Amino acid sequence: MSLYAALNIGVQGLRANSNALSGISNNIANINTVGYKRTRTDFSALVSSQTQQVLNAGGGVSVEGRRQISQAGLIQSASSTTDLAIAGNGFFAVSSTANSTGPTDSLLYTRAGAFTPDENGNLRNTAGYFLQGWQPEADGTFNANSTDVGALSTVNISGVGGLSEATTTVGLNGNLLASQAISVDAATYSAGASASNLASGGITPDFVRSIQVFDSLGGVRNLNVGFLKHATQANTWHAEIYASPASDVETGAGLVDGQIAVGNVVFNADGTIDTASSTLPASLSILASDSGAPGAGAVRWAAGEGIAAQTLALGLSGANGAGGLTQFDAPSVFNSVDVNGSVFGNLIGVAIDNDGFVSANFSNGISRQIYQLPVATFINPNGLIAEDGDAYRASAQSGAFSLRQAGQAAGSISSQALEGSNVDLAQEFTDLISVQRAYSASSKIITTADEMLDELIRIKR
Repeated sequence: MSLYAALNIGVQGLRANSNALSGISNNIANINTVGYKRTRTDFSALVSSQTQQVLNAGGGVSVEGRRQISQAGLIQSASSTTDLAIAGNGFFAVSSTANSTGPTDSLLYTRAGAFTPDENGNLRNTAGYFLQGWQPEADGTFNANSTDVGALSTVNISGVGGLSEATTTVGLNGNLLASQAISVDAATYSAGASASNLASGGITPDFVRSIQVFDSLGGVRNLNVGFLKHATQANTWHAEIYASPASDVETGAGLVDGQIAVGNVVFNADGTIDTASSTLPASLSILASDSGAPGAGAVRWAAGEGIAAQTLALGLSGANGAGGLTQFDAPSVFNSVDVNGSVFGNLIGVAIDNDGFVSANFSNGISRQIYQLPVATFINPNGLIAEDGDAYRASAQSGAFSLRQAGQAAGSISSQALEGSNVDLAQEFTDLISVQRAYSASSKIITTADEMLDELIRIKR
């Protein structure tokens, strides 16, 4: 029986080394496959209860291929902004269908990050898997849920249209001439009277500048900021902010000639602005053009324009005591005007940062975050089940997944980069030689056992 056992062991050796050769061949064939993880062939000895009774006898050999999933490949530069790699541990969450994933859908995981938009704008890698991400809430924030698969959706960049941004802040940095001579018209100035205010042109301002702001439709609106030194109060200036042309807005009682805000600007003896004593409003509120006739002290965009309501924070004091509006004995000037917002802009591309935020970039300079890519981590990534296209499925051996924000207990995401395979060609060729020799040796077991059986048969003759 021991000779027949030897024959069987030889066959097992041939089979085991054949399987090992298959794994090595697959590694070599995929040396240039993005995100490929090599298979390591592990041999183990078999010992049966019968062979244990025979001194130094064995039961043969078994073989098992193990994917080296946790071993990272070399990250290489790429040309496309949607080519992605993970520097560190973790996987991209992907789906085999473009429909948003839900609790019953099968989510897969991969490090093959060669994603490109398909005909519908969905980011899809070369194996056909769709990249998953979190979409922003209504307020623009992201709810990064570590376990809710249903919160994920396929990253799509075709649904992002053009974008404009209404102005919300206006910061004035400049100086008003402290030694400005009092105008002869200052004594008769009256903000609410057309013949005696700055907006109508009835009184010439001591200093006036036009600034551009943007409405909710991306339209450019001109607002004039005019100053007239007070006739009797030191360090005090009359100020008006009014639309140009005046027909851009409609005003309620107390405001005339396109005025949006009126009041006084007061300065301290050291030339800095006295915000507590100044009466010019710190914010400008303009009602929507369809809001109806404005009440007393209110203003709206002209009827029929279809413009949304808008509030502009007016900054005159600068930041941390620097900048803003001052009064020194130097020429009146606006050194700078800081206005946010923009005109309409078309989508020109997307960018992905190390934290996994996918941002849409527009021709008007605006950038808006449209997705956040999670990084899926596992306790034992080598326990994942391999699928076609270098993707993996969770298993009992891998442990539960966790969807983490990139860079937070997970790897960071690199754009314009791809992870190469983790195959070491020198190691594979070395293993190839070892397997070839082991296969030949196993065949010798069979031929030797055959010769011994032949000798046994000859005894009877």
